[in-house]
Amino acid sequence: MEPLIEELKKLLNGGGAHVGLKKATVNIPFALLGERPHGLPYSIWQLVEHIRIAQLDMLEFSKDGNYKSPKWPDEYWPKEAAPADKNSWDKTLKQIDNDLKAFIELIQQRDLYEPIPHGTGQSILREALQIADHNAYHTAEIVVIRRLLGIWT
Repeated sequence: MEPLIEELKKLLNGGGAHVGLKKATVNIPFALLGERPHGLPYSIWQLVEHIRIAQLDMLEFSKDGNYKSPKWPDEYWPKEAAPADKNSWDKTLKQIDNDLKAFIELIQQRDLYEPIPHGTGQSILREALQIADHNAYHTAEIVVIRRLLGIWT
């Protein structure tokens, strides 16, 4: 089981085949966080905040049988295109990191294959793969937006 957990940790932290969220969000000018270039439906801020909300949802679902998920899709996406201030941006990035660390602790403590008691067949392994897949998908969108804005190096 240890090799699988180590590979999951690598995957959750950004994998080896693509850029991780930390690198994708470093050094973005605050003024550009709300931009939606070329008619794209989401800004970098909206994508990052969506990652935060969805990852927190999967973490809490995995831990707590009394947890209630946000309403899909309205409560999974911020309505505002940009964060209110730099503190909001920093707080979101920190929460993503903290929640990811908490989920990694969970995969080290729980049986990866055992169904989550309050779920409908989900396991910690499934949730880990879903977090990794979801975060990678939206991280790639962030990279594309950065390229379109001319701020990817």
